[in-house]
Amino acid sequence: MASSLVRSISRSLRTVTAARLMSNVPENTVYGGPKPQNPNQRVTLTQLMQKHKKREAITVVTAYDYPSAVHVDTAGIDVCLVGDSASMVVHGHDTTLPISLDEMLVHCRAVARGAKRPLLVGDLPFGSYESTTIQAVDSAVRVLKEGGMDAIKLEGGSPSRITAARSIVEAGIAVMGHVGLTPQAISVLGGFRPQGRNIASAVKVVETAMALQEAGCFSVVLECVPPPVSAAATSALHIPTIGIGAGPFCSGQVLVYHDLLGMMQHPHHAKVTPKFCKQYAQVGEVINKALLEYKEEVSKHSFPGPSHSPYKISSNDLDGFLSELQKLGLDEAASAAAASAEKMESSASLSSQ
Repeated sequence: MASSLVRSISRSLRTVTAARLMSNVPENTVYGGPKPQNPNQRVTLTQLMQKHKKREAITVVTAYDYPSAVHVDTAGIDVCLVGDSASMVVHGHDTTLPISLDEMLVHCRAVARGAKRPLLVGDLPFGSYESTTIQAVDSAVRVLKEGGMDAIKLEGGSPSRITAARSIVEAGIAVMGHVGLTPQAISVLGGFRPQGRNIASAVKVVETAMALQEAGCFSVVLECVPPPVSAAATSALHIPTIGIGAGPFCSGQVLVYHDLLGMMQHPHHAKVTPKFCKQYAQVGEVINKALLEYKEEVSKHSFPGPSHSPYKISSNDLDGFLSELQKLGLDEAASAAAASAEKMESSASLSSQ
């Protein structure tokens, strides 16, 4: 009895050993985990740094919802940023300040469902990370756990912001910095004003970018600064710079989805569309034209016609339906139903000719 038990245990051990030897998990991995990334899967920080090392431009688009995220994904964009500019572009505010962390998380989750390939970066909105490092880390954790993001972005380079960035990095969360025009600081900057246009301001942009790098940021957005300033910052850093209104000398570029598509032409959006944005399409004009045509066709009762009224009722069932309506004393309803059937049949006949 005892010897058979020993033989059984021995066989089990040999089986386990064989399974280990046959494992396809590389020896240098700690555990199986997810399979290695390939070009059809999520972009990683390692891949971004490889592109940067090869001097390949990094593409970034700011998007706020599922449909735009799908478009960004399909286009093969490297990074999708869920920006607090949603406050202006989507919610209609004049600044980025009103949007809350809870609102940002809704946008983050929608984008995460649509963009499967780009690295996902979520903005920490104003008021979600300035008070303490504990608040900053807690907010960043929510953006990853509840928002489905891969990293966070925060604005500014004051000592408290640098400390916040360092604390978030030390908590194991990747951080993208943001210097130059920082929209959350417009009350201090005196509005949406470009930065780096004099000696002191230009030096400050470069020094702040370097401080964010020192804090552990994996990249830095440079917004609305002269090209020589962004070129200097890009040269001084060993992490990628992402330009927006900062000229062609950055490691990559970012534009807002709605802006680059020319999606919205109305007074408010004209107010917030930046001068530096190139419109690669005039989607807003197409949208407006489609809506006007829709309004006109509905007004003329030409939509929906037979081709957009696909659900049929057989003639026998129609007769029975009319009979039941009459039994209920709904003679006018029965007449309306009969007339509509005759009209649809006539319209279908005309459209097929």
